[in-house]
Amino acid sequence: MSKSRFSELTQDPPIEVFELTRQFNEDTHPNKVNLGVGSYKDDSGKPWVLPVVRTVEQQIANDLTLNHEYLPVLGLPEFTNQAVKLILGADSPAVVNNLAFGVQTLSGTGALKVGLDFLARNGYSVFYASNPTWGNHNLMARTSGYAVKSYKYYDYQTKSVDFEGLKHDLEAAPENAVIILHGCAHNPSGMDLNLEQWKVLSKLFKEKKLFPFFDVAYQGFCSGDLDKDAAAVRMFVEDKHELFVAQSFAKNLGLYNERAGNLTVVTSNNDLIPRLKSQFTTTVRANYSNPPAHGARIAAAIFNNKALNDEWRENLRTMSTRMTNMRQLLYQKLTLLSTPGNWDHILKSVGLFCFTGLSERQCNHLIKNHIYLLRDGRINVSALTVANMDLVVNAIYDVIVNIPDDEAKL
Repeated sequence: MSKSRFSELTQDPPIEVFELTRQFNEDTHPNKVNLGVGSYKDDSGKPWVLPVVRTVEQQIANDLTLNHEYLPVLGLPEFTNQAVKLILGADSPAVVNNLAFGVQTLSGTGALKVGLDFLARNGYSVFYASNPTWGNHNLMARTSGYAVKSYKYYDYQTKSVDFEGLKHDLEAAPENAVIILHGCAHNPSGMDLNLEQWKVLSKLFKEKKLFPFFDVAYQGFCSGDLDKDAAAVRMFVEDKHELFVAQSFAKNLGLYNERAGNLTVVTSNNDLIPRLKSQFTTTVRANYSNPPAHGARIAAAIFNNKALNDEWRENLRTMSTRMTNMRQLLYQKLTLLSTPGNWDHILKSVGLFCFTGLSERQCNHLIKNHIYLLRDGRINVSALTVANMDLVVNAIYDVIVNIPDDEAKL
C-alpha cells in the first residue's frame, strides 16, 4: 500500500454531545436516559413536531406551484424580513428607519459563521465568548482567524452570574473586539442577565467601542414570550448600537434539521446597506452559495399568517411551561431526598439547559450507569419526564453521596 499524503494527520476528538448520543443509542439498557442532547423532548421523551409546523408542511406539500429553484443568495425575503421584525420588533427604530436587514443562513450556526467571516474581512480580529459558552462559538472564531478570548460569566461556587467579573474582563477588552452575547437562555448555564445588568453592559459597550454580536437561539422558547426574550437585543438597538444577531429557528419551531436561520444586521446608516449586502452576498457565496428553502418556507408561512402565528405562540408556551414544570419537579424531588448541596439554582435557571453542579468524575459515573449528560454537568431539562424523574433524581443522590469529589461544584 502506498503512503498517503495524509498519513501525518492527527485525529480530532469527537464532538462530545454527538458522541454521547451515539453511546446512548448503542446502549441496550432498558432504563437509559439521555439528558445531553440539545433538542426539546415531550413528556414521553420523544421529539415534538409542533402542530403548527405539521399544518404548514401539509400546505406546502399540496402547493403544486412551488418548485425547487435556487433561492436568492441572501435568502427568502418573506422569511428574512419577518425574522428581523421578530427579534427587533415591528416598531423598532431600526426597522422603521430602514437600518436593519436579514441574511438567511444555515440556522444560528451559519449566522454566526457568516457574521464572523464578514467582520474578519473588515479588520476585526479579537473575539470574546463567555466562560462557559456553547462549544461551537470558540471553534468557529478560531477557524475564521480570530484571537479567541473569554470573559467571566458563571460562578460555580455561587451558581450564579459573576457580573463583576464579566464587567472587569470586558472593560479590559480592546476596542472593536467582537463580543458574543447570549440574548436569552444562556447555554450551557441557563443563567441570564437581568435588564439592569444589560443596561450596564450597553453603556460599557459604547464607552469601550466593543462590537455586540448576539446569539439568540431560544427566542420564545425560553420564557414562552417572543418579546420578553428579545428585550436585551432591543435595548441595545434603542441605545443606537450597530450590531449583529444570529437567530436560530431550530428550537422555537422545532426545525432542527432544516437549518433555518437568519443573521439580522443593524447599522447606523442605511446608505451603507447596499455595500453591506454586497459583501454578505460574496461571503455566503464562498461558504454555501445559497440557502435551503423548505425550513424558511415553513417559518415564513407562520410568521406572515396571524392564525398560524397565534398557534405557534401557543406551542411556544406549551414547551416553556413543560420545562418550567420539570425544573420544579426536579428541585422538589432532590430536596425531598435531602440530597446534599443547594439546589436553588435549578429554579433560577431558564431555557433548555441547567447546570447540575456535578463534577466530571461524578458525570462519568452517571454515564456508566446509563444516565447520559455532558461532563460539565449540563442537562437538558426537557429530557426529564414524569416517568424518568425518580430514576434521574435517585442516580444524582447516589453519585453525590457515594462518589465524593473535591472538585465537585456543589
